[in-house]
Amino acid sequence: QVQLAESGGGLVQPGGSLRLSCAASGSIFSIYTMRWYRQAPGKQRELVAGITRGGTTNYADSVKGRFTISRDNAKNTVYLQMNSLKPEDTAVYCCKAEGIVNDYWGQGTQVTVSS
Repeated sequence: QVQLAESGGGLVQPGGSLRLSCAASGSIFSIYTMRWYRQAPGKQRELVAGITRGGTTNYADSVKGRFTISRDNAKNTVYLQMNSLKPEDTAVYCCKAEGIVNDYWGQGTQVTVSS
């Protein structure tokens, strides 16, 4: 089992920044790729960014150049640095850990971009 705890969400003005964190605990040896997803009201969940254990990253086109995913394997934590935030970035952001057999999800953290 893996437990994930996100933090760092909140209310920010357009153009502002936030850094989300996702701390993993439990059977962490089995974690490989970590991903951030988001879901806005009335919309489908979408993949925002992912990072392998070795550090290879990928991003949704909508966040390229604005968001940066990183991980600290010693702390079993993955981060999502979000810059130049837009109102359309408003969503609940969740992290996912992809294990050997199972995937694990966090509870999510709300990000609201509004003036």
